Amino acid sequence: MVITFIGYRGCGKSTVAALLSARLGWACVDADDAIESRAGCSISEIFAEQGEPVFRELERTVIAELLGREQLILAAGGGAILAEATRVGMRDAGPVVWLQAPVADLSRRISDDGSTALRRPQLTDAGVTAEVESVLTAREPLYRDAATIVIDTAGRTVAEVAAAVYFALPDEVTRDQ
Repeated sequence: MVITFIGYRGCGKSTVAALLSARLGWACVDADDAIESRAGCSISEIFAEQGEPVFRELERTVIAELLGREQLILAAGGGAILAEATRVGMRDAGPVVWLQAPVADLSRRISDDGSTALRRPQLTDAGVTAEVESVLTAREPLYRDAATIVIDTAGRTVAEVAAAVYFALPDEVTRDQ
């Protein structure tokens, strides 16, 4: 079984996944890290040098491989849900947790995170808030389609979000804890 975290960049997928991993004693993988390791360069470099379609194909391949593992917590990239096969694969592998966050929170986190600009490309020519609003609006139906659990992160600490996720998981995951 794989527990997959989805949501817009900056929603806390990687941080919450790591906390849940520690609580369950499962391995944790950030899909973006796995993609960069496979490619030997940053996601921004892949976008700049090879284009988004090449990145998305690599993302699909890496995530499909990870979804075949057992007792794994996977923090998927924000756009991983763009591919229907990936959404189906996530659901087939186990619970899919959508971490929702208000646009203002996402914009602030993205702006405050120095590594975001270096590792992840801007997706539009708009400013951060306008981009988040636009891209999130387009992706929300896909997040909703993929998710089996939806957690609102507004006003919660990462520890509170991780606890909410834990208690929303099926009994088969948490009964031995």
